[in-house]
Amino acid sequence: MWLILAFLSAAFLGVYDSLKKKSLKGNAVLPVLFLNTLFSSLIFLPFIVLSTTTGLLDDTILHVPVGTWHEHQYIIGKALIVLSSWVLGYFGMKHLPLTIVGPINATRPVMVLVGALLLFGERLNLWQWAGVLLAVASFLLLSRSGKKEGIDFKHDHWIYMIVGAAVLGALSGLYDKYLMAPVSEGGVGLDRMLVQSWYNIYQCFMMLAMLLLLWWPKRSQTTPFHWDWAIVGISVFLSTADFMYFYSLSLPSSMISIVSMIRRGSVVVSFACGAMFFHEKNLSAKAFDLALVLLGMLCLYIGS
Repeated sequence: MWLILAFLSAAFLGVYDSLKKKSLKGNAVLPVLFLNTLFSSLIFLPFIVLSTTTGLLDDTILHVPVGTWHEHQYIIGKALIVLSSWVLGYFGMKHLPLTIVGPINATRPVMVLVGALLLFGERLNLWQWAGVLLAVASFLLLSRSGKKEGIDFKHDHWIYMIVGAAVLGALSGLYDKYLMAPVSEGGVGLDRMLVQSWYNIYQCFMMLAMLLLLWWPKRSQTTPFHWDWAIVGISVFLSTADFMYFYSLSLPSSMISIVSMIRRGSVVVSFACGAMFFHEKNLSAKAFDLALVLLGMLCLYIGS
């Protein structure tokens, strides 16, 4: 069950990445990111209100527990990690081809794997190790493909932003496992809906502060903001993908290293959109890099 949820999450995440690229085209980054957090918060706010004031959602997968202040401190920590990753990722995606960003993001599970081995004692079999090595190889080849478009992985600060976003995203994945693992297994034992609902709301307030302090005073001197309906789609597809992701992690047999790797399979959808809708270049070389990622996913699936 957790594998199916992970694959569904990957599909929705691929559409999310594509809509994010569209909404950022010639647009101000911080307002787009703020609206993303705002709409995501509005999606989950009714569940919080209904769970707190009525018994309609009791014993359902949509019920949101109240949570103590101690538990909410952990969730605020997650909001800080995720928002930092998003800020770097949004700026990087705006200035780089989607067919470059997607495969880089697909290397996140390698970082998660190292953390999972060290922190949670997870162990991979030969098939799963083969999948990880293929993912590493794809990243190395992708840097060569990027040079054909004038992108130097060693000196391009947008690449550094995407890599930084990937590292923080991997850290967030490990933190998720820690938050939702039972106390008996060394985790915090938080409810998945409590985490997903409230971290969106905390992010919204954080982004509002950034918007008012950093963007609003200088809005006339930077890239102007324009409305795009893709911004709403970002929140809808991301919230759905995260809901399936958190549900998958909450199941006892799930492995964060495998869930994270499958979730990065979203690169298939984003790559296709980059080719069809954004008419990006050098697709044949990038397609080979993508094939290695897909082969790695297959090895992980067989191994699990």
